Amino acid sequence: MACASFAKLNAASFYSIGGHKSFTQRPGSSTSLATRTVSLPIRAGSFTDELIQTAKTIASPGRGILAIDESNATCGKRLSSIGLDNTEPNRQAYRQLLLTTPGLGEYISGAILFEETLYQSTTDGKKFVDVLRDQKIVPGIKVDKGLVPLPGSNNESWCQGLDGLASRSAEYYKHGARFAKWRTVVSIPCGPSALAVKEAAWGLARYASISQDNGLVPIVEPEILLDGDHPIERTLEVAEKVWAEVFYYLAENNVIFEGILLKPSMVTPGAEHKQKASPDTIAKYTITMLKRRVPPAVPGIMFLSGGQSEVEATLNLNAMNQSPNPWHVSFSYARALQNTVLKTWQGRLENVEAAQKALLVRAKANSLAQLGKYSAEDESEEAKRGMFVKGYTY
Repeated sequence: MACASFAKLNAASFYSIGGHKSFTQRPGSSTSLATRTVSLPIRAGSFTDELIQTAKTIASPGRGILAIDESNATCGKRLSSIGLDNTEPNRQAYRQLLLTTPGLGEYISGAILFEETLYQSTTDGKKFVDVLRDQKIVPGIKVDKGLVPLPGSNNESWCQGLDGLASRSAEYYKHGARFAKWRTVVSIPCGPSALAVKEAAWGLARYASISQDNGLVPIVEPEILLDGDHPIERTLEVAEKVWAEVFYYLAENNVIFEGILLKPSMVTPGAEHKQKASPDTIAKYTITMLKRRVPPAVPGIMFLSGGQSEVEATLNLNAMNQSPNPWHVSFSYARALQNTVLKTWQGRLENVEAAQKALLVRAKANSLAQLGKYSAEDESEEAKRGMFVKGYTY
């Protein structure tokens, strides 16, 4: 953990100015730094220019990320919902359907893969990484090793996977990955405790630093779970606390902000709250939180859907793009892009083309939402069904 003798700074006090990181004192603080500003040079690494260019490519107008990095166990649950066994050939067939969709690159700029998929090929022998490159889609990789109980917390979790991350990241880069994802979670019904928030922030910061050292743009994802019956104001309070902690530790670890992407939860009421919020309300609270916590040096905000219905996730994204933002505000969806696709496919070869068309429908809808031009008029009832699962694991 960071040395306790350092004065803790709110992320709002961080700025990237003229190639330097600058820290200014918070109002009311009594630290001896009050009389001066401390400027530190940004870390210059061999991958710096490439990281910045990769992040800009992913955060390009009208495009977002397709997340297909579910673990084998989670992918197995998806397959079992349409009557398929959880075997490698079935997982490969489903991911081939997704990644070989003609025209996908028009709406998708990056695809997050599970380790198994990074090394797989199509049935014709073409590497999935090359399939993506041909469509100008940047290959990414999930690098965390999942959630485990956090001792000393209020039944909360922490994310493991830092051990060996540097060597694994170097290997992923060698095989074509250019960005990475690490998902940790924060639970509002469980507190969240100060310990859980600090652990989440520190783990994300260490992962981000290691990823950049090995040429991978890190997606920073502290997911604030939808579980709970709390109002939207409580979600905002927790989100501000979490992101302040995250950016503090990102700065402590000399992470290059221009070479990262964020994957936040939208600021919504808890899934079990008695009153749902409108897209305009969710956009207002979410953008308010981001403006208070996220430096404009960060190139892209790629939202997770977190169990919202396909249409809800798209409507909320569209509402956030009705006015200009300091960052590219887009999507990094898994279920909110795949739900209708999976049900259309049903594991049958004759349904592949129809399933791919369903993926393009969802990808185009979110592309329009990124541009602030989406309308839900012709959406199906299936796309409007919520996908929230209490205590969801990835």
